[in-house]
Amino acid sequence: MAEPDPAVQTEPKGVSGLQSFLSGGFGGVCLVLVGHPLDLIKVKLQTGTAYKGALDVAAQTLKNEGALGFYRGVSAPLVGVTPIFATCFWGYEMGQRVVRAVNKKPVDQDLTIAEHAVAGGLSALPATVLMAPVERVKCLLQIQSNEAAAVGAKGTRYTGMIDCGMQLMKTGGLSSVFKGWEATLVRDIPGSAAYFGVNVALKKQFKDERGKVSDIGILTAGGVAGMANWAIAIPPDVIKSRLQTAPEGTYTGMLDVYRTLMRQEGAGALFRGIGPAMTRAFPANAACFFGVDIANRFLEKLGI
Repeated sequence: MAEPDPAVQTEPKGVSGLQSFLSGGFGGVCLVLVGHPLDLIKVKLQTGTAYKGALDVAAQTLKNEGALGFYRGVSAPLVGVTPIFATCFWGYEMGQRVVRAVNKKPVDQDLTIAEHAVAGGLSALPATVLMAPVERVKCLLQIQSNEAAAVGAKGTRYTGMIDCGMQLMKTGGLSSVFKGWEATLVRDIPGSAAYFGVNVALKKQFKDERGKVSDIGILTAGGVAGMANWAIAIPPDVIKSRLQTAPEGTYTGMLDVYRTLMRQEGAGALFRGIGPAMTRAFPANAACFFGVDIANRFLEKLGI
């Protein structure tokens, strides 16, 4: 059997749940390594008012913490991202199966873009179980500088991911670890729908006469999909970040965060951090989908 042309790829046919799980995890690792510095800038902008903008955050981070400061808090998403993105892509595959069952579509019949978007939205349901606590720890570590304690009850300072998680469990139990889960879900259902829907739509446009998509096409579709995700997700992400990093008792929930933010800072605050979020979205998600594609090809060769 002839080897597939490495210059062109297309979406794998009949992808198994295990293959989706493994390739999604690898894609998530690629995303974190490429996108974490800009994610850190986004969170600092969203949770503080002492910065003039993204460049000021970058300058102060570099001055006060050095180059490694841009990877503060990376341990949480890097450790958590494999199961999170593995679950997300597995959830997307399961979502497609649900859509096919509901709409009585056979496996050999393509889903519409809208159906892919629905499957993407469904992927957020299982992923949030893992995403919420990882986001909570990540945000607390990201806003903690070398000079000041992290935002938290009694000025708690965390030495790392495990210490942060243990202190949250000790002081507030599971409810503290999962603080902000509802905002995470509100962010990720529509965001994931756009994420997978736009990616599939662009790949359809980029297919050549053989029905295949080039590496450039995969990178472009993934990058634009990431931007579509954040164009929708940034307002609930701001609310999530505020809720997850505020001292205990500051807010009663995400609606209280929204009301307080609108009253004190206005609607513009809902889009705080959109610059670095959108700047990060293209390269990080291009890397994610490309990583998924590479992993799929490798797993196919192994017969998984």
